[in-house]
Amino acid sequence: MWLKFLLGGAVVAFCILIGYLAAGKYRLRKKFYAQFSLFNERYLTELCYARKPFSEFLRAYTYAGDFSKALSALHKEDADRQKLSYLTKDEAGEFADYLSMLGKGDSQSQKNFFTAKKGYLEEKKATSEREAKDRGSLYLKLGLLAGLAIVILIV
Repeated sequence: MWLKFLLGGAVVAFCILIGYLAAGKYRLRKKFYAQFSLFNERYLTELCYARKPFSEFLRAYTYAGDFSKALSALHKEDADRQKLSYLTKDEAGEFADYLSMLGKGDSQSQKNFFTAKKGYLEEKKATSEREAKDRGSLYLKLGLLAGLAIVILIV
């Protein structure tokens, strides 16, 4: 009897873990856009007030995750940048365009470009947060239901 409960609990826990791992893409996307939006805010502030050289600005702040890796590749002038699997082709193109504009041109044109991107990034950040919450919850519930269905079939 106890063995059945233990086995059933293990199966349900395993299925919930599978659901949690399946939702990882959305959590990574949320983290990426949060870091991206933070970087844009800091860069706009830098353009308007401090005006440090770009390389000095990159060293002044630290970021986390894949966004940090992309910035370090930019800083090292790596031609072969990493692919971010959770971004769509259009979003990856927007990100590449954004990176190509960093440190290029006069401060006024940069300020105009990055101010225009601010709304886009805020929208993407909010959308990715909402999607991570919704999909994360959905995949956990699906994992629970799949685990319970398996337990019912086994027992």
